[in-house]
Amino acid sequence: MIGKLYAIERRLRGTSAEHRYEVRLAESKPILDEIKTWLDDKARKVLPKGLLGEAIQYARNQWPILVTFLEDGHLEIDNNRAENAIRPFAVGRKTWLFSGSPKGAETSAMLYTLVETAKAAGLEPRAYLHYLFETLPTATTPDAIEALLPHRLTPDDLKIPTPNL
Repeated sequence: MIGKLYAIERRLRGTSAEHRYEVRLAESKPILDEIKTWLDDKARKVLPKGLLGEAIQYARNQWPILVTFLEDGHLEIDNNRAENAIRPFAVGRKTWLFSGSPKGAETSAMLYTLVETAKAAGLEPRAYLHYLFETLPTATTPDAIEALLPHRLTPDDLKIPTPNL
């Protein structure tokens, strides 16, 4: 049943929020109603302290949050995009333990921030870092440095002119 919900979402990708809202009410809501009925039925038949009972109770407790995506076509069915964006930080936590010094950990965190911000701004991280490291030495004012932040640039800005040889 969950696979059916995600199939609907794949089909709706790229459509307007209004269309997503209407299709979700027509197609996703009945599937969710069926899941809720199943959860409520099983909750009466399983041991509440067993693993299945606890999982069912957790799902029932989270139900209002789970169905929020039905209320607004702008919302995603899950938070996978956010989780994928923070994954490097979770991995980095272990790395930062071995940075050698607080300054080394701070530098690593800044680089992670630059890379993730570049991704969020639609820039290819390697191209952005290359552009930044080539251009930053010539930025002498706060405004010039601020102009190098990822959200201030486009992919076309990252093309560094090659010298005539």
